[in-house]
Amino acid sequence: MKRIPKADRHGALPSREALLAYLGGPEAPDKATKRDVAKAFGVKGEAKRALKDMIVALREQGAIQGSRKALTPAGRLPRLLAARLLERARDGSLIAITEDLDGAPPKRILVLEGAKKRGRAPAPRLGARVLLRTDPNTHPERGAPDTIGRIVKLLERANPRLLAVYRTLPSGAGRATPVDKRERMREIDVPRGMSGEAEDGDLVRIEILRHGRSVNAAARVFERMGSVNSPKTISLIAIAAHGVPDEFPEGVLAESEAAKPAILAGREDWRDLALLTIDPADARDHDDAVHARADDDPANPGGHVLTVAIADVAAFVLPGSAMDEEAEKRGNSVYLPDRVVPMLPERISNDLCSLRAGEDRAALAARIIIDARGHKRSHSFHRIMMRSAAKLTYQQAQRAFDGQPDATTRPLLAKALKPLLAAYEALKLERAQREPLDLDLKERKLILDEEGRLARVDWPERLDAHRLIEEFMILANVAAAQALEERETALLYRIHDAPSDAKIDSVREFLKSLDLGLTRGETLKPKHFNRALDQAKGRADSALINETVLRSQSQAEYSPVNVGHFGLNLRRYAHFTSPIRRYADLIVHRALIRAYKLGPGGLPDLTERQMEEIGQDISRAERRAMMAERETADRIIAHYMSAHIGATFEARVSGIVGAGLFVRLKENGADGFVPASSYGGVRAKFGARKPEKAAATFRLGDEVRVRLLEAAPIAGALRFEIVGEAKGKALGARRPGPARRGN
Repeated sequence: MKRIPKADRHGALPSREALLAYLGGPEAPDKATKRDVAKAFGVKGEAKRALKDMIVALREQGAIQGSRKALTPAGRLPRLLAARLLERARDGSLIAITEDLDGAPPKRILVLEGAKKRGRAPAPRLGARVLLRTDPNTHPERGAPDTIGRIVKLLERANPRLLAVYRTLPSGAGRATPVDKRERMREIDVPRGMSGEAEDGDLVRIEILRHGRSVNAAARVFERMGSVNSPKTISLIAIAAHGVPDEFPEGVLAESEAAKPAILAGREDWRDLALLTIDPADARDHDDAVHARADDDPANPGGHVLTVAIADVAAFVLPGSAMDEEAEKRGNSVYLPDRVVPMLPERISNDLCSLRAGEDRAALAARIIIDARGHKRSHSFHRIMMRSAAKLTYQQAQRAFDGQPDATTRPLLAKALKPLLAAYEALKLERAQREPLDLDLKERKLILDEEGRLARVDWPERLDAHRLIEEFMILANVAAAQALEERETALLYRIHDAPSDAKIDSVREFLKSLDLGLTRGETLKPKHFNRALDQAKGRADSALINETVLRSQSQAEYSPVNVGHFGLNLRRYAHFTSPIRRYADLIVHRALIRAYKLGPGGLPDLTERQMEEIGQDISRAERRAMMAERETADRIIAHYMSAHIGATFEARVSGIVGAGLFVRLKENGADGFVPASSYGGVRAKFGARKPEKAAATFRLGDEVRVRLLEAAPIAGALRFEIVGEAKGKALGARRPGPARRGN
């Protein structure tokens, strides 16, 4: 780098050009002053006064801008400046608008992400005020939009932004009621001129302008999302409230559209293998296929050779690509009753990586050999080209297993379906010996009409066809984890820690109140919970007992540090079977490609710390998806129930707090609240030895008849009252916490 010439010993001043070059160059400090200029050019003594006059003259001529404590050439932004994040580019990048430029017009700065530092605080949101470091070598004519910068410091957080229902007032002003249950009692003023295009009854996003204490808070509307009465708006509430990314940047879509089908070169040709996809009738993607045959090895009598083939997403989504970065950001697909927010664009998830019957598709396959009792003897992984022999539904496969094949399944019985069922019978023996947590919970399925309204609630029967696929997937996941361990390759485990002591004590107290026991004095294992669950079979409160045990479990997570999987009672477990919808599975696929040297798309070098932070990110995304799914279901049911105010329903007490009861309707599984004041109850703390007497007392699991008093569709909340004579006895029991789901 060329050195800046210094003044001679007589204190000569720098030339005008040299001074401006210094202020605009990399050697000047972020906020250059007259003293910095003097030091850089060696100006001393009386020459300093002349330098000051020179700087003043240059400012008057417009060649230098800024205060005397932060000099910069005219037309060049200071290298450190304050700006507010007010826009978002089409690719999702943030745009900052400058402020405090000494009268100069504001500039638009493209905010670049710094080096990826996992575990850092979340990036500032739109509306935040930040300190930016601009690039001194980027001129306005070359910048995008005017120049570029990186965030140095968060100066002021963005005003809170909420999802709300907007109401127009006679005065012309408006009022917004947040949809979040924790905010539902607040009313927020929207001053005249601050409502944008919002109309009465619209779902809107608002930005808080004033926090209220003695007066209402005030806000402005910055986005209108449609009428709150439209059923199709309901899922948008959860998407917006939880910040679920639901639009792909143009760069991601362009990259996915440019993807070409995989070719056979570099793959094993397994297209003659009768692999089958077995999925729900309304499945939106088909990324796994299975096959089984009897093992012809004399050393393994009664054994089976299983194949689990999974769409080779890693062939299309390469590390560091736009699709990869977006998939990591999303973490997983989000499945709502009326829509899917996918992790990958449709070109990948529903086309190139969908294992369509009769079409060549790239896959990563696990070939696993088990013995007659379902124990794994060996495993290997292969990059293949496959061709699914058929796309079956669970019900279709089950009918074939039960001796009622149709035109599609009849030709597959001998060569595909019966071998699958035989292998499953062996896996059942291994499962019985392993004794994973054996919960008996029915899955609720909301069926919507064409308008997005709830038509009915189904409780699908759990079939052997479901269990077969589940056991094949678990086995493949175990094989993937073990294979990567054996080859000393980094991986993300799916971990599930044992319940905490506090949760164990709570569920033990609950079971005791129902005359059921949970062992003491030894390390608790899934089989101990299973004993209590076996005793609960056939009881009227069996579903409640199963759900309470489920809620006592720890949250499953992703981590490079293995603690095992408590629920499945497995020492090692990883997610391998669904890279279309889970980023964790894509990481495992890449690790296997690297470990087995299967070609491009392998896992790049990552430290354990980086893997840990990826695991934390996608674990958070998974919890976000679960909350969005649960809240959307609550809102859809509340919307349906709003037409049934005054109707009575059969229900069961699912939780008890001092303020009242939580109940669950038998008809559709809707959850609601019964205030204690409606049945003469009193507020009482959990665990009180002598609760105050109430007109009616209850225990968990009691059957009650309730009348619907109020439905709040946006909040997803229902309020009931008890009808008829109350039964039961008092039980100080907490309402169970959020359910922990997913292997």
